[in-house]
Amino acid sequence: MVIVVTGGSRGIGRGLVREFLARGHQVVTCGSATAPEDGLGVVADVTDRAQVRELWDTAVAEYGRVDVWINNAGVTQRRVPLWELTEQETRAVVDVNLNGVINGCAVALAGMAGQGHGHVWNMEGLGSDGRAVPGLSVYGSTKRALNYLTKALAKEVPDGVSVGLLSPGMVVTDLLVRDLNRKSRKVFDILADRVETVTPWLAEQALARIGNGAHVRWLTNRKVMARFATAPFTRRKVLP
Repeated sequence: MVIVVTGGSRGIGRGLVREFLARGHQVVTCGSATAPEDGLGVVADVTDRAQVRELWDTAVAEYGRVDVWINNAGVTQRRVPLWELTEQETRAVVDVNLNGVINGCAVALAGMAGQGHGHVWNMEGLGSDGRAVPGLSVYGSTKRALNYLTKALAKEVPDGVSVGLLSPGMVVTDLLVRDLNRKSRKVFDILADRVETVTPWLAEQALARIGNGAHVRWLTNRKVMARFATAPFTRRKVLP
């Protein structure tokens, strides 16, 4: 398959890129920086639709098509109340997490409609399920919006084209560990996983469960309850 991953230069995105490559797939990615072993890298700002279109065009020029597109690029905010964030900080989160995904969907779905097939995955995050966490109001709002966006797109796509949601759960990345406090650190140690633990499973599911409206979840409710139930008897540390 030919797979495009936005935000593929670090964290979950880079983990997915390496897993897809290890399985023999062709991968095109964009990010702040890409390594030679991470597939075909393109410099592209997802907040600029013209640059996102160039990413699509590069993939098609190189491999002839795009089978799967993963809107993974995302940024977080400082864990402070909304009124303590600057307009610039707020705009950056909304532009990348929401507008960037809208751009990716618009470009990829148009291209896939033209080629007659393809699947788009949007990456969930904290807030997607409606759960509210103090200090992450803007980030959570963008992820909640992506949930609606994906469900709405599932009703719009033409035959042969599909969209779905990938939910990696809590993963040890610089986005998630930023500004962890003592209380959130305890929950983090119970529920979080490392990139190398999550991405092999996520990559397999992203290719095996392609279907319109598909929803792939690593951290299910059952898994959450089991981890909290065993937490008093298990020493689980995912951070140094």
